[in-house]
Amino acid sequence: MTGYDADAFDAYEAAGWGGKDASAYDALAGRVTARFADTLLDAVAAGPGTRVIDVATGPGYVAATAAARGATVVGVDHSDAMLGFAREHAPGVEFVAGDATALPFDDASFDAYVAAFVLLHLGRPERAAAEALRVLERGGRAAFAVWDHPSRGRWLGVLLDAVAGAGATAPADLPDGPPLFRFADEGEFSRLLDDAGFVEITVERHGFDLELDSADELWQGLVDGTVRVGPLVRSQPEATQRAIRERFDELMGEHRGEDGLAVPVAATIGVGRRP
Repeated sequence: MTGYDADAFDAYEAAGWGGKDASAYDALAGRVTARFADTLLDAVAAGPGTRVIDVATGPGYVAATAAARGATVVGVDHSDAMLGFAREHAPGVEFVAGDATALPFDDASFDAYVAAFVLLHLGRPERAAAEALRVLERGGRAAFAVWDHPSRGRWLGVLLDAVAGAGATAPADLPDGPPLFRFADEGEFSRLLDDAGFVEITVERHGFDLELDSADELWQGLVDGTVRVGPLVRSQPEATQRAIRERFDELMGEHRGEDGLAVPVAATIGVGRRP
């Protein structure tokens, strides 16, 4: 994919996540991403004795779940804040600093590779896919999760639609990047893994309804717990911010039932085997 400065995009993402309060991420986005841990680990058959690498481990949810299954696991992330949170909350798991596009491990070091929602944060996701293949033992499997299109994953779609509806424009210091939902397309996801050298590729959608106490819970979780959406909203003039919030609340009303709010979460998971 072209049309953006991949280095500028990567630098912005690295700085943003490096300075991110991990507890703010954990408050909402974390509890959402953690729901996909078992799906990813099932896809790579992670179990007792399996050597697993969890790339962009963040707060360590997937790594901790893998360890609970009896796997030997290493969680990798470039954010010291996230690694600190992970080490505190999963003290029996090994966590190391590293880059998804240049992993600090030898070839064929692992039986299984998992990466939850990292591809959308990379200017060159092809490098991450190539690294996944490199560090896997022959026959090992990799599983990547990305967010599905916001028309299906409304937990993201409601805010993105509200931003668009208010006519908000990106701030000058927010660099362009690859399409956020590029790999929600099955063909794009399959091509990424095929080009990297994987075989037996599958791409499937998974999801659940996120139950919320209030619309504000989702608003604060996305604005405080993200690197790009939060600055996009906060950079707007006050009138535009009010318009975004008003439209957001309107859209959230569509997800209110007798028992409260339930907003669809949707992810696409791509899996491949190293030949």
